[in-house]
Amino acid sequence: MSSLRESMAEHGFESNDDYDFQVRCLLKGTPNRIRTLSIQGDGERRKTAFATALAHALETPHILYHDFSDEVPPTPEVILPPGTDEYGRKASPVDPLDDIVSQACALSEAESTVLILDQLQAADFREHIRIHRLIRDRRWLVRDAPYHANPRNLLLFLISEASLYHALQRESFRVWVGRVSERRVTLSPAELGLKPDAALLLDALNDLFGAVDASPTRSEMARLLDDLASHVQTEEHLIHALFGRCEGIDRDRMKDPELRPALSRVIEQLRDYLDIEQIVVGRGCEDVE
Repeated sequence: MSSLRESMAEHGFESNDDYDFQVRCLLKGTPNRIRTLSIQGDGERRKTAFATALAHALETPHILYHDFSDEVPPTPEVILPPGTDEYGRKASPVDPLDDIVSQACALSEAESTVLILDQLQAADFREHIRIHRLIRDRRWLVRDAPYHANPRNLLLFLISEASLYHALQRESFRVWVGRVSERRVTLSPAELGLKPDAALLLDALNDLFGAVDASPTRSEMARLLDDLASHVQTEEHLIHALFGRCEGIDRDRMKDPELRPALSRVIEQLRDYLDIEQIVVGRGCEDVE
């Protein structure tokens, strides 16, 4: 678990925040219930990236995903011919939710499985009730046919942009995934592979990040510094580079006249660090389209 953050970054979710504690709480959940994680926050589809990366970081053999907002569900790998009842009437096709939950239950009998149910706010409220029953009873009914889940192997991740059904929420452990990292990391020049005299440039950048409430990750900082060393010459360039490299940067905020001194300081420290005698300073934020 000590490398959870690094493993999740390798699978597409990078953050300064450490989720080790929350994941330990989830995994030590009530043994007679399906362990369920309710992923909340203002990160929009970043929550989906979190769920997928966490499932991979846990080295789960089977990861299943269902999006309730998908009006055209993907074609299943196996297409069964239409069945008929004893009167010769054709049975309706299996609902995509029933199909994927029954698969998750079956797979969990033998191996670890993660089922991600995304955009639950688009689901019928009755589906919330059914999911709650799955967690409580460890059983999913499809046309009166039961599919049993192994609570030792099945993990359920729920993502919703609105409040969950109260009983469903009570059965879940909640985790917050924000638009940006809540934890701000101050990296030293050595940690970024820079000379010691880059400290003043990093100080200027950190002051700017504080002013715009941004918390760039290590890789974002590394890419930004590459741009600073190779391309950035003006305040306008700096704004484009910040927006281009750092998730969560508010572009409108970057054009606020109050930020001009902080932007200018970064350019000045960049000039000193690169030992450039003269650098053309942009006219300010109004130049950014």
